[in-house]
Amino acid sequence: MPKPLNVTMPLAVAMPAMPCLRAGVVLAAPLAVLLVGLPASTVHAQQKYPTRAIRLVLPFPPGGSTDIVARVVTQRLAETWGQPVLVDNRPGAAGNLAAEIVARAAPDGYTLFQVNVAHAIAASLFPKLGYSLERDFVAVTQLASTPYALVAHPGVPAKSVRDLVALARARPGVLNYASAGNGSATHLSGELIRALGRVDLLHVPYKGSGPAVAALMSGEVDVYFLAVPAAAPLVKAGRLRVLGVSGAKRSSMMPEVPTMAEGGLAGFDTSTWHGVMAPAATPREVVAQLAGELVRILAAPDIRGKLESQGLEPVGDSQAQFAAFIRSEIAKWEKLVRASGAKPE
Repeated sequence: MPKPLNVTMPLAVAMPAMPCLRAGVVLAAPLAVLLVGLPASTVHAQQKYPTRAIRLVLPFPPGGSTDIVARVVTQRLAETWGQPVLVDNRPGAAGNLAAEIVARAAPDGYTLFQVNVAHAIAASLFPKLGYSLERDFVAVTQLASTPYALVAHPGVPAKSVRDLVALARARPGVLNYASAGNGSATHLSGELIRALGRVDLLHVPYKGSGPAVAALMSGEVDVYFLAVPAAAPLVKAGRLRVLGVSGAKRSSMMPEVPTMAEGGLAGFDTSTWHGVMAPAATPREVVAQLAGELVRILAAPDIRGKLESQGLEPVGDSQAQFAAFIRSEIAKWEKLVRASGAKPE
């Protein structure tokens, strides 16, 4: 900054001596005031994005569909932008730990959250959460989804959803279904069978999908909702029998298997899905740029092929569509949580 003019110097002499400097001072002062008054997020948005590594926080350990989706997409994003995109697995508190980390992160586009169906359920399952999907985050895009396969132990005398419902009506309270834990999507999907089929099934919760699958294959339980990518090889090997898929449409990995709705349970539609969200105050320009690039990546034939080979259906919807989807999921699962009386473990 130039030194202030000496008040003893005649003004007529000082002004002609440095006309360019005087003009610069006059223009710079208002600009400085404007920049000081702008929020930090707005200043960041005016800079090129991204200029450094981006972190995508995942709510579960490595492995499974959550990790598969993240690594396929982030690898291409890093190649496109020339910046590292780091996958940060932060399991804990039924997926809520990761959500809380990102909700409190700087809203600059460099810390993102991979949201999952579990978080839509958590909105009503947990009486107190350290975050709100609708208040603390902004939707970017849904990455992919996959339905569950309703699989049965080969000893269960049912070959379809209709058979299972008829059997459950004939033997109320005798047939049981496993879940990955109280309040999980697999638990609430079983509750949806009870509600739509008007049958009495016994719920048997386990600590995660692994123990539930082991119990099913041993004959300890009768049926279980297992994600299609995990169910497909077990069904092919004859270790489990598939009765139906839980989504609104058939799975590309199991196209011959009817949906639950086709099996007589009209309105049945549950799935596990994955999407990207950012802290709520992230600059709109940054979110829009990120959303546009992710949608473009998900439309690429090779990326679609990689995801579909794992039983995952690529989505890549708009920010508004994904935000509306999340609201609908929160409302849908809330009804099942209340009807079932599910409590977090």
